[in-house]
Amino acid sequence: MTLAVTSDAAKAVTSATKTAGATLAGNFDTFLKLLTTQMKNQDPTSPLDTNQFTSQLVQFANVEQQINANTNLTTLIDLNRASSLYQASAMVGHRVGVEANQLPLQNGTAALQFTLASPGQVDISVANPSGVEIYKATVDGVRGGNAWTWNGVAANGSTMPNGAYNVSVVTAGGARSAVPFNVYGTATAITSSGQTPSIAFDQMNVPMSAVRSIIN
Repeated sequence: MTLAVTSDAAKAVTSATKTAGATLAGNFDTFLKLLTTQMKNQDPTSPLDTNQFTSQLVQFANVEQQINANTNLTTLIDLNRASSLYQASAMVGHRVGVEANQLPLQNGTAALQFTLASPGQVDISVANPSGVEIYKATVDGVRGGNAWTWNGVAANGSTMPNGAYNVSVVTAGGARSAVPFNVYGTATAITSSGQTPSIAFDQMNVPMSAVRSIIN
């Protein structure tokens, strides 16, 4: 099982918060030194305006509270992300159906399911990562869900390596139109980069929002 968690955005926010806190602390120390020096050297006949200094102290306190709130919020976001990824890791090792235009070929097998409003033929095209078609099949479909599998053998008889292949499903005949379909594969990892978690099928990665079904 692989569970990878990386969050560049969260790291950047944390770094910025630390920098802001350090800057605030330095400015506050300087402010106190100036305040002490002014009080020591003030003119007894024209004392300093205490209301002004009090207002400035309140402003410093408000900024410090905001920085602390941002720090706590960043921590909560990181904890929530880690919790979500941990829960999603239960999919690793299971067959998962996702909405994607790529077909994961794993251990010489790839599968998809398409849905038809009425019986008819569909053309299923498989292309390599460069977009060159390597296999095409015309399938008789029934109304509702239809399953289709590919053994990884190209039209020229060569066996293709495991990986992600482009796939399309369209109605056969004159009026060709796209047919909705989901691809299936065994989940191998759950990853997160920035704010977007994803599920991996070996070399193929899709957003977690693309998951449509989990088969035990």
